[in-house]
Amino acid sequence: MSGHSKWASIKHKKGAVDAKRGKVFTKIIREISIAARLGGGDPEANPRLRTAVLKAKIANMPKDNIDRAIKKGTGDLGGSDYVELTYEAYGPGGVAILIEALTDNKNRTAAELRHILSRGGGNLGESGSVAYLFKRKGLITFDAAQYSEDAILEVALEASAEDVAKTDGDIEVVTEPEEFEPVLEALQKAGFEQSSAEVTMIADAYVALADDKTRQALRLIENLEDHDDVQSVASNLDIPEGFSLDDSE
Repeated sequence: MSGHSKWASIKHKKGAVDAKRGKVFTKIIREISIAARLGGGDPEANPRLRTAVLKAKIANMPKDNIDRAIKKGTGDLGGSDYVELTYEAYGPGGVAILIEALTDNKNRTAAELRHILSRGGGNLGESGSVAYLFKRKGLITFDAAQYSEDAILEVALEASAEDVAKTDGDIEVVTEPEEFEPVLEALQKAGFEQSSAEVTMIADAYVALADDKTRQALRLIENLEDHDDVQSVASNLDIPEGFSLDDSE
């Protein structure tokens, strides 16, 4: 599975200073609220809410924000009524893109995403056109300069992780969604501090493009992720080891 999620590595490196922290919080709050609305406000009895709260804690979101988001979801506090939508799209070179969004206005979100895709050399696809290329997985990343791949591999596999791979300066641990929390907890107890951790969509196989098309596709993905309604973007784009978004490098 080497190279399966290098975009995740690029993302967390780009966000090291986290100038977009407020936007990150907003997206997590939406996820917490809809998880609470669909499955109740008790994280112990609601796995999706538990995972969303865990993501909030990893992002250092204050407890008051988390509690308010749960109350909005359960109806104890007023808030917007968000719906979940998945958009399937194609990017430059025909690369597959899966976009997961939470929105209170479906028409607005569809129009804005269509505009972003068009400007970035992509287009929306029909329902079912690319979703079959992806599976939902837990993804936990660690700094390869700080930790040994073998040490993480030993703990992760003992805790029932699916795969461990080193890619472009990171060590990535992949799990089934239901094993995400126990694997992350086992790694934390062993003294490993993650760079990022989330349940996300990962492609089964990847396609390589020329460098210019790869940069164009990555910029499109970045612009999609910047949209307020977009929770996550997955792609089957293969990113070469050491690849940079900077044309000059």
